[in-house]
Amino acid sequence: MAQEIELKFIVETDSVDALRQHLNTLSGEHHEPVQLLNIYYETPDSWLRSHDMGLRIRGANGRYEMTMKIAGRVVGGLHQRPEYNIDISRPELELDRFPAEVWPEGELPATLAAQVQPLFSTDFWREKWLVAEGKSRIEIALDLGEVKAGDLQEPICELELELLEGDVNDVLKLARRLVNQSGLRQGSLSKAARGYHLAAGNAPRALKETAILQVAPKASVEQGMEAALELALSQWLYHEELWARSVKNAKTHVLAAMGLVRHTLALFGGIVPRKASAHLRDLLTQTEALMLSDVSAQTALYSPQAATAKLALTEFLVTRGWRTFLDAKGEAKIAENFKRFADIHLSRHAAELKTTFAYPLGDRYGDQLPRLSRNIDSMLLLSGAYEGKAQAWLENWQGLKHAIETRQHIEIEHFRNEAISQEPFWLHSGKR
Repeated sequence: MAQEIELKFIVETDSVDALRQHLNTLSGEHHEPVQLLNIYYETPDSWLRSHDMGLRIRGANGRYEMTMKIAGRVVGGLHQRPEYNIDISRPELELDRFPAEVWPEGELPATLAAQVQPLFSTDFWREKWLVAEGKSRIEIALDLGEVKAGDLQEPICELELELLEGDVNDVLKLARRLVNQSGLRQGSLSKAARGYHLAAGNAPRALKETAILQVAPKASVEQGMEAALELALSQWLYHEELWARSVKNAKTHVLAAMGLVRHTLALFGGIVPRKASAHLRDLLTQTEALMLSDVSAQTALYSPQAATAKLALTEFLVTRGWRTFLDAKGEAKIAENFKRFADIHLSRHAAELKTTFAYPLGDRYGDQLPRLSRNIDSMLLLSGAYEGKAQAWLENWQGLKHAIETRQHIEIEHFRNEAISQEPFWLHSGKR
């Protein structure tokens, strides 16, 4: 088993030549492009994907390798997951050669070999640079080609930084230098993810509203904060992909996701000092200003500002960059129970909402939209322990927000009255 740690970027097509020239200036070992053909396999009932497993055969220069990737962690395009690689003599599966630990029940399912079949393929040319960064060896791979599923296909134009040996911090350090030039967009949508989507019929990708955050029942405050930032980053990356594909209103969702990052930092600001995130917030400001200016989507998406901001958030999460700013009191607070933290803050945000909208506001509802949005975000991040009850409670406030945005005056008063009359669903509400 190997632990795959790699960081992925989508490359703007027009920037490939300039990127290649830049990579050639790095001191390291250069490998000429090699064609790689990958066949991905699945069962008719998607058994492998349901177990967070990915199976492929890769062929290059007459040599073949069978790979199984299993569940890991993906943060902002930084993939950290176990993978098992086995050399095979011909492009045919030999599932019994994988170790027992690969399989969910500790052994190869009896019927799996007969059920798996090719689902999609990726065919691309890979050019590589092996470089030293700090005490690490990192492979930089430029992949150009396409992913295919039946009659459907889409291009591959990617850059991957893979840690061969050393420290993940060196991958992030190298990436910081690379994103100083335009043409790179950090992305978490892998070749395989695109292949599965094509194989399923390539349905239009839909906008995703932020869902109620789910955390483990006994999570700490720190784990809750990490989960909230990961949710915001996931929303940001997903909707940037849609914006790049010209999906209507995707830009609005990108900006909302960036706002959710800011709001998460504010929500936990009583524990994590502002100076811990000062650099990140400055980068968010620069990126928001660019996205709101009169530039094309392509300019905004592949800008150094956007790439640097996302990378900074990724690094903040992966390295837990807030920890060096915590004193003993902060360390104690961040280790406390997240649900208890959530219950206390749910009461505070609900009280602010009820006070703000206690009476009709006439033509001043629009002035309160930022406050309403912030408090809805808070409730989404804090309500996971009560999802069944929280959803209905939130829908009235979300309905009020939509009615204000669309200026539906009758609906505004309907949702305002419904929202402020709701009973709390959480503990420590002042009602219990």
